[in-house]
Amino acid sequence: MDHEMRTISSRPRRAGCVRGMLLLTGSMALLAGCSGDQLVRTFGIARATPDEYTVTTRAPLSMPPDFNLRPPSPGAPRPQEQSEQKQAEEALVPQLALGAPTGGESPGQMALMQQAGPAAPADIRQKVDQDAKNATADDGFVDKLLLWRKSNPQPAEVDAAAESQRLRENAALGEAPNVGQTPIIQPKKTGWFTNLFSWL
Repeated sequence: MDHEMRTISSRPRRAGCVRGMLLLTGSMALLAGCSGDQLVRTFGIARATPDEYTVTTRAPLSMPPDFNLRPPSPGAPRPQEQSEQKQAEEALVPQLALGAPTGGESPGQMALMQQAGPAAPADIRQKVDQDAKNATADDGFVDKLLLWRKSNPQPAEVDAAAESQRLRENAALGEAPNVGQTPIIQPKKTGWFTNLFSWL
């Protein structure tokens, strides 16, 4: 009889635990569905600031032809407002939004261009790149000839197997990965005959 009473009284407790677990699991699933950004915005923790790259530019103010203030006509576009087509062009081609002058060059610009000398050739970039390559190659040859040593020694190469073993040992001991020395593959020693001509 006691056993039956215990079984009957434990059923409501189990049902309550199951309901609580289901509610907890459901609420966790709902919270996981929301990204952290949305939760922060929902609770008002983060401030919503305007994006500086999407701020629309307003047309500049213009001086009226006379100083008499004219009343605006309702529904009429502002005189300095651009058409929707022009705004779309400026959104697609940002260079137009910079307000580059569409007219000819001013006398000051023409004088500056004349003093600057002749225009650069069309393939100036290729010539500069070629000169830079030749200059670095010549420097390397001169360094080898005068200093008898390699200007760019080979970088040290890490021994992958030994490094992996070292990291595993550090993890097993509970130490940080940067504890200990990194094993490096030592370059092979060359003979005197190879060293004799290595400067070339």
